[in-house]
Amino acid sequence: MHNNTKKIALSGVCVAMSLVLGMINLFSLPMGGSVTACSMLFATLPGFFFGGTYGFLSGLTYGALSFILKPYFYSPAQFITDYVLAFTALGLSGLFSQKKHGLFIGYIVACLGRFFFAFLSGVLFFASYAPEGMNPVWYSFSYNISYISVEMVLTLGVLLVPAVHKGLYRMKGQLLSEGAYAR
Repeated sequence: MHNNTKKIALSGVCVAMSLVLGMINLFSLPMGGSVTACSMLFATLPGFFFGGTYGFLSGLTYGALSFILKPYFYSPAQFITDYVLAFTALGLSGLFSQKKHGLFIGYIVACLGRFFFAFLSGVLFFASYAPEGMNPVWYSFSYNISYISVEMVLTLGVLLVPAVHKGLYRMKGQLLSEGAYAR
């Protein structure tokens, strides 16, 4: 029980950091979506540190809190796609937590998962916003890739800084080597 409490607490700190960094918009799109100061990175860290279960639960929590702070609600299905599935997909990082280069691969896969559900939401619920004559599938793809890919590339650039990625791997090693954090 004590082990899980500490993992949940650290996951909560990561979600809080995601929310705070999500408020720092480098640029925003007119109908939702923005490039933030690495907010998705912190949302993927619980998965990287502790595996998929903590990653998915942290992503779900991040989505729920994001909805509370900035609710864009059009239908229950849109809510599930945009907030439940898209943010929970950030937990995909946990599937790569034990792999070589798991931080990088997990982050990329998590971002692609989030993109997939944002794209799906655009096709299913926001196709009417496509400019006249533009294919709604292409519109959703280009709209969502325009902000998710930019944040992903910027964050990968931050992760390539040796002090950053070595620090995160060192932190993970320390967390997992302590008896309180052992799986």
